[in-house]
Amino acid sequence: MPIIESTYKPPFYFKNGFISTVYSGLVRRVSLKQERERITLKDGDFLDLDWSFSKEKSDKLIILLHGLEGNGQRPYMRGTAKLFNENNVDAVCVNFRGCSGEDNLKYYSYHSGATEDLKAVIEHAISNKKYSKIYLKGISLGANIILKYMGERDIIHAQVKAAIAVSVPCFLTGSARELHTLKNKLYHDRFLKHLCNKLKIKQKRFPELLSDDTLKSIKTLTDFDNVYTAKAHGFEGALDYYTRCSSLQFLSKIKTPTLIINALNDSFLSSECYPVKEAKDNANLYLEMPNHGGHAGFIDKNNVYYNEKRALEFCKTHSK
Repeated sequence: MPIIESTYKPPFYFKNGFISTVYSGLVRRVSLKQERERITLKDGDFLDLDWSFSKEKSDKLIILLHGLEGNGQRPYMRGTAKLFNENNVDAVCVNFRGCSGEDNLKYYSYHSGATEDLKAVIEHAISNKKYSKIYLKGISLGANIILKYMGERDIIHAQVKAAIAVSVPCFLTGSARELHTLKNKLYHDRFLKHLCNKLKIKQKRFPELLSDDTLKSIKTLTDFDNVYTAKAHGFEGALDYYTRCSSLQFLSKIKTPTLIINALNDSFLSSECYPVKEAKDNANLYLEMPNHGGHAGFIDKNNVYYNEKRALEFCKTHSK
């Protein structure tokens, strides 16, 4: 599909990628009433789902996936949910394992390629909630999960009509490299602190799997992925994890209308995260590359972000 020419024009002071990213992550607020539901997964673990609803009964649902160390209450989740609710679409913000304020039950948790939990939520929405039209939207890590899910399976549930991936690190090796550069040190260190704090909680429950020396050895995000992510989830190491879970390799196989929105000034993304060739070669894949927006910082009027408006437009277009 031809590359989409973006119309996004942020306010002047948000053209800087760092400012738009930080403002969106730390300053933005979205008020939304959500109802929590806990579902049990096949392996005995659980997921917490935060639901919000349109005023009228709806057969349409958007499933939202957050980024690394996010949760269902983050403004970029609530912002989309609120806009869709106002347009007669229910929303469920998925909290990945261990991200709802309570540690999950297993030693393993979530990662960039863990698509089985998304499958479980989709099947729950179809079987238990009876939704007939489902849309998927993910931010960052959650976006990679959605793209991988859409491309790795021969059959997608017919109820899934469209998907949107925003600020997606579809080439994980490149994004990991970018996150370790000086320009991203503040982000890197913040992510690492949160992840290591969670790992200390894991250690109390699984001391035989995590020693004090092992925890002390983690100095970077790649160290974390080598020490925990890879070992806990069956990968040989961080590089094997990045290689096998990057959604880039699955884009050519996507058969459901899917929109990628990646800002050109997103400091988290390497050049490979702008899949121009893949979009041109796949009639179901749409790629939009705004000049501005940073990482999930597509600030627009009335506290409704550009990517949220585009997601709604895309879903309306592909709702049959």
